Amino acid sequence: MFRVVSNHRTVIALVLAGAALASGASVSAAPPRAPKAATAKQDVLPAPDAVLAVLNRANSAQIKAMRAEPIPVSTGGAVREMSSNWVSAAYYVGAARLARVTNDKETLVFLSEAAEHFNYGLRGSRSPKLMLNADEWAIGDLYEELYARRRQEGVIMPLRQRLDWGLPHLARQPIPEHLVWWWSDALFMAPPVLARMSALTGDPKYLEAMDKQWWRTFARLYSPDDSLYFRDERFVERRDDQGRKLFWSRGNGWVMGGMARVLEAMPADYIQRPRYITVFQAMAKRVAGLQRPDGLWASSLMQPDLFPEAETSGSAFFVYALAWGINHGVLDRATYQPVVVKGWKALEAQVLPNGMIGAVQKTGDQPVPTAATDIGPYGTGAFLLAGLEVMDLSKPTTALPLAEPAQDAADFIVATTPTPALPRTVRGPEEEARHATEMKAVAALAYDPLIEGPGLAPAQVPPAAPGQPTPPKMIYRMAPPPAGQDQPRATVRYAPERYDDILWENDRTAHRIYGPALEQFEPPSTSGIDAWGKSVRYPFMTRQLRTGDQHAYHGEGIDYYNVKTFRGAGGLGVWDGGKLWVSRNWKDYRILKDGPDAAAFRVSYAPWTVGEKRQVWESRTFTLPMGTNFTRMVSTFGSNAKGPITVALGITKAPTAKQAGDLRADKANGVFSFWDVTDPDKGTMGVALLVDPRQIVDVVETDSDWLVLVKVTPGKPFVYYMGAAWDKGLDFHSRADWETYVFAQKPDFNPAR
Repeated sequence: MFRVVSNHRTVIALVLAGAALASGASVSAAPPRAPKAATAKQDVLPAPDAVLAVLNRANSAQIKAMRAEPIPVSTGGAVREMSSNWVSAAYYVGAARLARVTNDKETLVFLSEAAEHFNYGLRGSRSPKLMLNADEWAIGDLYEELYARRRQEGVIMPLRQRLDWGLPHLARQPIPEHLVWWWSDALFMAPPVLARMSALTGDPKYLEAMDKQWWRTFARLYSPDDSLYFRDERFVERRDDQGRKLFWSRGNGWVMGGMARVLEAMPADYIQRPRYITVFQAMAKRVAGLQRPDGLWASSLMQPDLFPEAETSGSAFFVYALAWGINHGVLDRATYQPVVVKGWKALEAQVLPNGMIGAVQKTGDQPVPTAATDIGPYGTGAFLLAGLEVMDLSKPTTALPLAEPAQDAADFIVATTPTPALPRTVRGPEEEARHATEMKAVAALAYDPLIEGPGLAPAQVPPAAPGQPTPPKMIYRMAPPPAGQDQPRATVRYAPERYDDILWENDRTAHRIYGPALEQFEPPSTSGIDAWGKSVRYPFMTRQLRTGDQHAYHGEGIDYYNVKTFRGAGGLGVWDGGKLWVSRNWKDYRILKDGPDAAAFRVSYAPWTVGEKRQVWESRTFTLPMGTNFTRMVSTFGSNAKGPITVALGITKAPTAKQAGDLRADKANGVFSFWDVTDPDKGTMGVALLVDPRQIVDVVETDSDWLVLVKVTPGKPFVYYMGAAWDKGLDFHSRADWETYVFAQKPDFNPAR
């Protein structure tokens, strides 16, 4: 089919093209077939929501398919499985970009699982030649994405080490006989990773080495007469019986897609930037003119008759690159948008019933026949990239370079990071409880470079500010919150990592209640309310829990108030027959508002027995606005029996010491203020209840709690307030300060408000 034809002019033209581009001149391509002018029908943009639905379906199908395949020990030849090779890596690029738009937890967990499975490493350690293989560097974009979103040094460290090792070879002088990136696909796999590493680290050496090798590859493989890349040097002189050159669709798609990703990370003032833009524009013009009537591109661009069937992997990269060029002002919208819209419609027509993109040419190095049902992760990745750019066609153009994604919130990082299963030896409640205690010890006892690393001062109690008490002793200081999370706000959070706690706090106070998981690990467990001391205005509870030792002071607050099975700071039960009957931990929850001005949530408690026959159950809404120490609670009881219920609102008598603190009760006004025994180091907790005096029946004392008894009608909501303060916090430093504040409150007991 093929015959060799010598073409010395091509070699000369390559040299001239390099010189022209180096001087800033543009390279003119051989006159391609120009794109047709836009028409109203052609230019109707796909609805972004509809495109996103297709992308989400394709992405979910790809994840499902990859999860169904066993992960091979050696991933070099993997073509359907989750792997570290280029086949999967090209998909990870598209999936990660989709996750920027959707924040889909399933996708981020899957990507994190892939990264952790390969320990953030690269294949190819058997020889230096393999260590430089661009295909093995492609997964680096996944690690860079996770690093950008999480800023965890270990995520990017192995990649950076490999790149550092490779830089001298990429920029070697004099230029060696053989290229490092000797095939066109390599320009998608490695250059964007290097350009992005410079953007993430601020070190230009990665971009500079990339640039040198890019243009060496360009000089060998780019045809200025055709504005296209040969796949590798084997094809430069290759011709068929009609004298036509072999330009592989996906090979050129790899180049254009790689160029787009490089330009996203390259500084706007980078001296070589105009060269990339010029070549990108020349290739775009040529590619647009080669689009088939059906909207796709032939697998062999100059030989459409040899492979007439649909092929999507090359076409998807072309749609991606052309739409990207429009969205970033690199390509003329009027000229190229009809090409993109037509191409996208053709790609959508190849989506299979299971949601996957079909007609993906198999792995290889040149055009081959493709079946409609052929699939591949790299095809899905290209399809996702194309669709995301198509979604943005209706938006204004975005200047380059693009900013890296913002760091995720700490709780979102936890929610999208895979949780390893317990070791097989951990079975049964006793062993699970032992393991949990061990993990707390690991967190509390291990050296933390963020806190005690070189150059960081040893943990010390800071001197008290004027008018402020001396803080408690501190073994080590908690790492400061990430930027943007150090501002005052009210917040509520479900904490599954701490046995289903629900945490809520504002700028003045902090609380938690316990969930179903704690009943298994620390039985018995009930519905008391915990109160924490707090000495910062921003949220700190989640980070305090992650120290593994929340009962110690780490610079921002402390949990030393003991609830046990008692009522704590405002928990309740039912008083019947001179006895308190309490529920277990909450059964279900719903977060109603997570700040910034207020935190609100609702919990329900499963039915529990009161006396011999009666069953009751409860739902309760908690609301904590900014600027107050009081949480407003609206409680509604249900019962299997008619008649009123006597509900007991409680304060634990001795939450921090063996002896009880002191309660000041104003039954007539419904104000109950508790001041605890002072701990010589940790200080004192104050607690208060505000109760509608019209409901109060009595105040009683048990061995563990003071209880305010109120009459409640099943099905009818009632309101009470619970508050707490710490004398080593920022607002109250004495009992007098606390009681002045408590007795000045003007509560609203109308449950409708």
